[in-house]
Amino acid sequence: MTELTGALVALRPTTREDIPELAAIRSTPEVRAWWRGGDDLAAEIAADLDDPALHSFTVRHQGLTVGLAQWYAEDEPDYRHAGMDLFLAPTAHGRGLGTDTVATLARHLVDDHGHHRLVIDPAAANTAAIRCYTKVGFRPVGIMRDYERGADGTWHDSLLMDLLATELRR
Repeated sequence: MTELTGALVALRPTTREDIPELAAIRSTPEVRAWWRGGDDLAAEIAADLDDPALHSFTVRHQGLTVGLAQWYAEDEPDYRHAGMDLFLAPTAHGRGLGTDTVATLARHLVDDHGHHRLVIDPAAANTAAIRCYTKVGFRPVGIMRDYERGADGTWHDSLLMDLLATELRR
């Protein structure tokens, strides 16, 4: 994987050296509210790096690590598409860095990998994430009811959103 450059962020392939900083970001209450995780977030990030189906990028802004973006692909020819997810440090929220991260990764998936459709599935209550994804061109497809279990043990809805390559806001 190569480094990707957006207007505000740089996305570079995640390495094991990034794990402590990424685990620290994931451990913040603002990120943990939306990203599941056990007691050993470093081990979970390491496991993601070992998963050949996931492709992870460390998000950098002004020389600092501010988050992680990852993607996966469904390669069955009749259903081919890519999905993505990300988290950013609370200090990066509200500054356009999320929108730039999503747009940069989306361009990579469309232009370099030839995907015609992208998906993302934020928690239905995560209005900031939904607003971010909408700015890039993602549209709501529908609510996935009781989609994921939250830290409190109850089930929560998620919003399936998709983006066609022709709709990508560049």
